[in-house]
Amino acid sequence: MTVDRSYIRVKAMLIAPNDDGSHHLVSSNAPTSENPLGFHRLIGGSVELGETHQEAIVREVGEELGARILDLTHLGMVENIFRYNGELGHEIVALYSGRVEPAPAEEGGTLTESDGSVVPVVWRPFEDADIAVPLYPAGANDWIRGSQPWPSFRAKPRPA
Repeated sequence: MTVDRSYIRVKAMLIAPNDDGSHHLVSSNAPTSENPLGFHRLIGGSVELGETHQEAIVREVGEELGARILDLTHLGMVENIFRYNGELGHEIVALYSGRVEPAPAEEGGTLTESDGSVVPVVWRPFEDADIAVPLYPAGANDWIRGSQPWPSFRAKPRPA
């Protein structure tokens, strides 16, 4: 599916930690001219006309993963200006944290895009300095790496 990148898009994305708070869920995307190893992207997508960004993240996680979000917390907004195979893109992203239920398997998990394509999902470590595959939106890295305030549930075990 071709994406029109000629305007600024509004997105909602989720930092979704695993049970022990050591990893978070991302989609694993194919190589591009800018990222020959591919790239990781937070789970989420576009806010539709007439929809709040909170409604969008709940809908996107339901559509893509067949899951619901527990402990949903709005973290803030990030701006993402990027190139995708040479084409300029620009997004304003409402960033959330929360756990997905049911959580995808540690290996072999997938999500389904709005066009029906299936994309692998992986559990990326929060301590990701040794990972060569970049994470987008890049502005989320401040929360991932701890330079922005993080919700207290990150280290808290999931209730039984």
